[in-house]
Amino acid sequence: MADYRRHEAREWAKATMKGVANTITPTFTQDLRGLNEKAIRHDVRKEIEYGFWGTLLVAETATTFDEYVQFAQWAADEAKGRLHLIHHASFNSLEENIAAVQATERAGADLVLLSYPPTFYPDSADDIYRYTKTFCDNTNLAVMLFPVPLWGFERIHPAAGFGPELIQRLLDEVPNIAAIKAEGGMPSIGGFVDVYKRFGDRVVVTEPIEGNGLPMAGLVPIQFMGTSNYEYWGPMIPRIFGLIQDGQFEAAMKLYWQIHPARQASMQAMAMLAGSNFLHRMIWKYQGWLSGFNGGPLRTPTMRLNDRQMKPLRQGLIASGLEVPVEDDKEFFIGRNPA
Repeated sequence: MADYRRHEAREWAKATMKGVANTITPTFTQDLRGLNEKAIRHDVRKEIEYGFWGTLLVAETATTFDEYVQFAQWAADEAKGRLHLIHHASFNSLEENIAAVQATERAGADLVLLSYPPTFYPDSADDIYRYTKTFCDNTNLAVMLFPVPLWGFERIHPAAGFGPELIQRLLDEVPNIAAIKAEGGMPSIGGFVDVYKRFGDRVVVTEPIEGNGLPMAGLVPIQFMGTSNYEYWGPMIPRIFGLIQDGQFEAAMKLYWQIHPARQASMQAMAMLAGSNFLHRMIWKYQGWLSGFNGGPLRTPTMRLNDRQMKPLRQGLIASGLEVPVEDDKEFFIGRNPA
């Protein structure tokens, strides 16, 4: 259970959300009939080792409802308060999302990243408001809004459907909305700047794309970054973010430019997904494996991973002066803790 009350969510977020939040994609057993506990615990330990404040427990990988709750329970048990766990509210319906967040709240989640089901097709900002408020009213956890073009809400407002009037209404009427992952209008930074200027005094506002967020943190106070595939760079993103927080901007930017080849490789890999409106979780899992995370099998349906995607990502890390595993890429599909 979270160590704050629902009406204290914003105060908790402002005081506590200071650092970088990564992601963990759950690993399955080799026969794909269940989750791999050793692999999940390995990844939690690696998050802590690399200095992450928290991690998103990814839900979009064909886990069953009960498996996702087990995933959260194992992660919480392994973390023992050393890592903040973020529930991924990305299930099939509003009803299922409410049941899932209540279960993982009991399991030990600290925060929620709010997504919207693929079949949710709002006609107006009121529809987005009602879905969002209903969800938030049914959890005591702090909720992070996520305006992003993935939802397809631009017909309602160009900023991924979340115009300033809608956000204002939600913040006025829903006390446990405590943060905004502001990607409306991406790849432009306009969505972040607009939300930060209007609402940054009320809630935590983040630009999660590290290529944008890290240098912008040298211009304006950004206390939190997440969630994203920072696992690709191992401990580098928490390290760079920490230097910026400590006022060591030049040292931070030296590392920022050092890892630019890997950044370019990651951007190239993501560009292949244009039109899918879905993140390639297998690529993210492979990126993590390159930096010591478990890797391992995912169930279908999952996007496929091939050599023309893997080799540039590996070379990007090498060009950035970062270590990569000596194992052949085929070992990724088995993972470091097979079960």
